[in-house]
Amino acid sequence: MDTDKSFRFEKKTRMVVLLTAVTMAVEIFFGMRTNSMALLADGIHMASHVMALGLSWIAYILVRKVATQGKFKGDSNKILSLSGYSSGLMLLIFAFVILVEAVQRIIDPSEIRFKEAILVAITGLIVNIVSAFILHHEHEHSDHNIRAAYLHVLADALTSITAIIGLTAALIWDIIWLDALVGILGSFVIIKWSISLMKDSGSALLDMGSGKE
Repeated sequence: MDTDKSFRFEKKTRMVVLLTAVTMAVEIFFGMRTNSMALLADGIHMASHVMALGLSWIAYILVRKVATQGKFKGDSNKILSLSGYSSGLMLLIFAFVILVEAVQRIIDPSEIRFKEAILVAITGLIVNIVSAFILHHEHEHSDHNIRAAYLHVLADALTSITAIIGLTAALIWDIIWLDALVGILGSFVIIKWSISLMKDSGSALLDMGSGKE
């Protein structure tokens, strides 16, 4: 593993973890303060991504310590691949949670605070756009760990975009189930991304070569 490249990725991931953690704390605080379930739910949702991105950050720290100590004789890339696989699994679970919740919303619609929810979604989208720019990298210079972090940010951005579209359409045409429908479509895209990541990182762990991108 290129130590300089790993250190650059570590700094990028750390910045995104801190940015996401601050946004999470603000949303949970104001969600409790304003008694807004939309804000509180989005803050808790962001907490799951802080955990996943934190895992990627820890992986880079471990690789750096291994490289400086020189005691580890194995392949340090395996640490990054393991972190990437674990993050892919978390992403897959997150997608299925969205899918189940969206289906339940279609079966049993609940009242939505549209304007507040749209504002939260726009705020989340802005944070994820900034995070995506920070984590952006040339594909040929990437590893499974930075790719996992990048996909988590893209998945979050996708859920924000679909939420904005669904909520706006539902508000304009008064069709509540549109919000849930776009959630289902977004979850299918995230499932595809996570399975692809798990295949590639799993192949690297088993020394089977990289899968198709």
